[in-house]
Amino acid sequence: MLNRSTDNVVLPTETIIITSDLLVAMTIEHVLHMAKGGGETSYAKNSWLQRRALLETTPLLDKAVREVYMALSHPTMTICDLGCSSSENTLFFVSKVIEAMCSHRRELGASTKFLDGLEGNPNEGNIYIAKNTPPYVVKLYQELFQKDFLLFLKLRYEELVFGGQMLLIFLGRKNEDAYSGELNLVYGLLAKSIQFLVEEGLVGKEKLDSFNLPIYGPSVDEVKMVVKQSELFDINKIELFEHNWDPYDYSKSDHVDDPLQSGMNVAKCLRAVMEPLFGRHFGESVLDALFDKYAHNVAEHLEREKTKYSIIVLSLKKG
Repeated sequence: MLNRSTDNVVLPTETIIITSDLLVAMTIEHVLHMAKGGGETSYAKNSWLQRRALLETTPLLDKAVREVYMALSHPTMTICDLGCSSSENTLFFVSKVIEAMCSHRRELGASTKFLDGLEGNPNEGNIYIAKNTPPYVVKLYQELFQKDFLLFLKLRYEELVFGGQMLLIFLGRKNEDAYSGELNLVYGLLAKSIQFLVEEGLVGKEKLDSFNLPIYGPSVDEVKMVVKQSELFDINKIELFEHNWDPYDYSKSDHVDDPLQSGMNVAKCLRAVMEPLFGRHFGESVLDALFDKYAHNVAEHLEREKTKYSIIVLSLKKG
């Protein structure tokens, strides 16, 4: 680079001019932050004062979380930490919010009663819709599905651009009769497995009677009705196809070659989805016994009858 001298000041021939606003922005970005790393002089090692402030304000945080949770029209809460650094304090704050929500839900009974009208034991001995489930319990399931699916469509509508499309795949049922769904049988065998644990004294009966799965397998017509009611999407296509309970069984025959193995496969797949939910309610110590018994029950059923899941595929376009 060639230099030239003016009044004994050496200037480059190519000068970059930085405005004061940009200079301030660069200064804030590069200077105004906490000491990095995990050393003895780092923010992470020297932020106990901030931690104490968080501890002392925990009651206020708990109160705010409870009030916001109660005011929400749907169970979705966004948590944001606008602190100026990252350390255990950030995780501490978020964990306290989660603890407050869980505590509040437990007090409301939300950890075991997934439908707000199932006080008492109206669906005694069951965890889903069964043959002896009262009609009003079935209606509660249907109403909750309609409410939740409408909300889901509304939120996705806000996220999609005009003309955007959405493909949904979920479990449903072939027939209109809510008592005849394939999921009724899947979860009926699971309820039977929990009843076995009750008989063995491993699970209290009140645990079974207070538990109802937050799941509903709708018919194709029910899905169409909710989409139409939303007035948000056009249905490109909706269809139902079937798949064997055993995900590793691709045969088209009506016979299960190895019911014991298929029973274990079905149990493993369901456990992968349900374990946190069942562990929280019934206790993690009984999970092995529960799903071993379930594998046995499924195997016995598949020896008599090969059953399939009904899966709904729904293609929607934002109108």
